[in-house]
Amino acid sequence: MNAEKKVNLQGLLNLFVVYFVWGSTYLAIRVAVREGSGFPPFALGAMRVLPAAVLLIAWGAITRQRVKLTRREFVTLFFSGLLLWLGGNGLVNWSEQRADSGIAALMIAATPIWVATTEAILDRRMPSLRFIGALLIGFSGIAVLSWPVLRSGVRADILSIIGLLIAGFSWGSGTILQSRRQVGVRSVVSAGYQQFFGGLGFVMIFLLSGEPLPDPVPEAWWAWGYLLVFGSLISFTAYVRAVELLPTSIVMTYPYVNPVIAVFLGRIVLNESITVWTIAGAVLVLLGVAGIFHERRRNGPRP
Repeated sequence: MNAEKKVNLQGLLNLFVVYFVWGSTYLAIRVAVREGSGFPPFALGAMRVLPAAVLLIAWGAITRQRVKLTRREFVTLFFSGLLLWLGGNGLVNWSEQRADSGIAALMIAATPIWVATTEAILDRRMPSLRFIGALLIGFSGIAVLSWPVLRSGVRADILSIIGLLIAGFSWGSGTILQSRRQVGVRSVVSAGYQQFFGGLGFVMIFLLSGEPLPDPVPEAWWAWGYLLVFGSLISFTAYVRAVELLPTSIVMTYPYVNPVIAVFLGRIVLNESITVWTIAGAVLVLLGVAGIFHERRRNGPRP
């Protein structure tokens, strides 16, 4: 099914929401889980996605959308929810206790490469050299964009690096599962159930790991509210819709675009400096993304 999708305007509009909003969530997560902020990582995940899940499913019921899942839909949403939220977002939360948000964005930028490799194995068809080149150009753009921060020294240990790598692979796997085993419920309901199942996973790990009860400072509460409203309610629903409507290769350009958006938002909101590294990295990212779009349009849907 994924191979038959074409790029369409509604899907792109949802993807642009993901582009712009998720670019700021790495910083919000870092504010919420850094030392002294008061949010343990898996408690933050549960407190973020469970309220969003209840609101989304309730909205689906109020607007007379189907909210009862078939057995196949339950299995798909259960496993994709765990892969996306517990494995993907949860490990990012955990890793950002030990790693700066800049290194987290760089490591997650490898996700499109994981996805392309996995889909090539599943389809038994190697991606074109142009597509591989576009992926590498986009990733090199993130590396250039992050270089000034990396050069000045970042806080990260080997466990956080491993956690971020697994997080990217888990999120990519959940996206592929969701794309190839699409469900019949609307995107709002689908997003709600995936966050609900992911939230149950967060609660389980919270209890098993013996995390302390949350005691957030005001800044952490603001970060939590931002993650709940913009990161979960709005953007994740847009992400689910984009996965339904667009090829996975197009959707997975967002880890390249998010850090670029974050840098330019920092310039607009916080008056942060724009350097030659910023411009060069942004240009490479845009070239990589443009190459992915061009290659998808050039090849069209595969049989």
